[in-house]
Amino acid sequence: MLRLYNTLSRRVEIFRPIKEKHVGLYSCGPTVYNYVHLGNLRAYIFTDLLKRYLHYRGFKVKHVMNITDVDDKTIRDSQKNNQSLKEFTDFYLKAFLGDLKLMNIKKPDIMPRATKHIEEMVALIKEIKSKGYAYSVNDSVYYKISRFKSYGKLAHLDKRFLKRNIEGRLNLRDEYDKEQVNDFVLWKTWQREDGDVFWDSQIGRGRPGWHIECSAMAMKYLGESFDIHCGGVDLIFPHHTNEIAQSEAVTGKRFVKYWLHNAHLLIEGQRMAKSLGNFYTLRDIQRKGFNPLLLRIILVKNRYRQTLNFSFKDFEEAKTIADKFINFLLNVEFINRKKALAGIEKEIERDIENCRKKFVKYLDDDLNVSPAMAAVYNFISEINKKMDLLGVKQRKKIKKFILEIDDVLGFVLPLYNEYSVKLESKIKNSWLKRSLQKREKARNEKDYAKADKLRRQILNFGLIIEDTKNGYVLKIK
Repeated sequence: MLRLYNTLSRRVEIFRPIKEKHVGLYSCGPTVYNYVHLGNLRAYIFTDLLKRYLHYRGFKVKHVMNITDVDDKTIRDSQKNNQSLKEFTDFYLKAFLGDLKLMNIKKPDIMPRATKHIEEMVALIKEIKSKGYAYSVNDSVYYKISRFKSYGKLAHLDKRFLKRNIEGRLNLRDEYDKEQVNDFVLWKTWQREDGDVFWDSQIGRGRPGWHIECSAMAMKYLGESFDIHCGGVDLIFPHHTNEIAQSEAVTGKRFVKYWLHNAHLLIEGQRMAKSLGNFYTLRDIQRKGFNPLLLRIILVKNRYRQTLNFSFKDFEEAKTIADKFINFLLNVEFINRKKALAGIEKEIERDIENCRKKFVKYLDDDLNVSPAMAAVYNFISEINKKMDLLGVKQRKKIKKFILEIDDVLGFVLPLYNEYSVKLESKIKNSWLKRSLQKREKARNEKDYAKADKLRRQILNFGLIIEDTKNGYVLKIK
């Protein structure tokens, strides 16, 4: 039974969705004013792993991820670039979608843009205000947190501190703090520096606050109450805390049943910052010659609730993991015996089922990926010992199982396909074909000196030859 750590309760809980076998999932998406960085990517990989595993366990998932395309940063930087807000944010949204594809992250079912949902935000703000949870100051609308009695329950804020604070409010420092005013903004009145970015609405000319965007869009597409809300730990307060206050003030219902947050990503033990020169995007990873799918391995194999200390040395281990799966699938593909030896068929079926049970057992434990992957490594090692005893029937079953596992992990098949394309392009070389024929002839004639010479020449060409009882296997150097 799947168990997940709920930030709201601070404990691991059995996952029981509101509607049986259906999951409403919301995750905070990017503010499209720049390329997403490695910390962002960790959050998106975590959500992708969660969603894939929910599918694997038989749940139907409706995934919504917002796109913040209007805020102080998008307005400021679009003006610096002499671009319209839409032109500017469209560029970075396209870049973000490209990053998802490169890392084999499944696109959300719905990706609502904030600028396309102003009407819903205005309606929600009006309702919040009508219920006495908001007030206007200079045509801006602010949420009065002292009015919401359970404010801070997600962040587990000390209620005694709330009572001591001015008018019972916390000092919130987000994008829109107003001379250290404690309440957060729902609607920000138009100012000259906003230029042509504004909406004329029933609550005045202006634009929405950051927090209201997610409340409005989440409830539009997933309902007043839904199952899972994901994001990084940095969003627990104030963003997710404010989402709860906004939404529950209006509905009187529990906004989200399970809050899941991934831990920080550090770079060589330090917080990522441009001032430290350790601010990396996927483009930086590619410029250094690393495959984005190897970055996926690094992010997937580390448990989401543990702080990840990233180092470029991690790519060495990721490459080893990739090679383990690729070489295994290559060896499996080379099985050509019509029938397996007596008794081995049931043994392989037991191996597959035992590995599957362990894989599920560990991932059911709040997505504990590390031991789940270790179980798969052990399975690979056991099958490698029996490779010469297997038949084509086992070949199909083993490959099917590995691809089943990869429906969750999301890196094996794309890496294997990339590898296969490169290998195929080399194998088509006419010189290589002649050299392989000459080598086989030399081996048959027991001219091992000539065969070894040809092996070295083929190695210099970039291919490794592995001789087996059933012939040879070619692999990229």
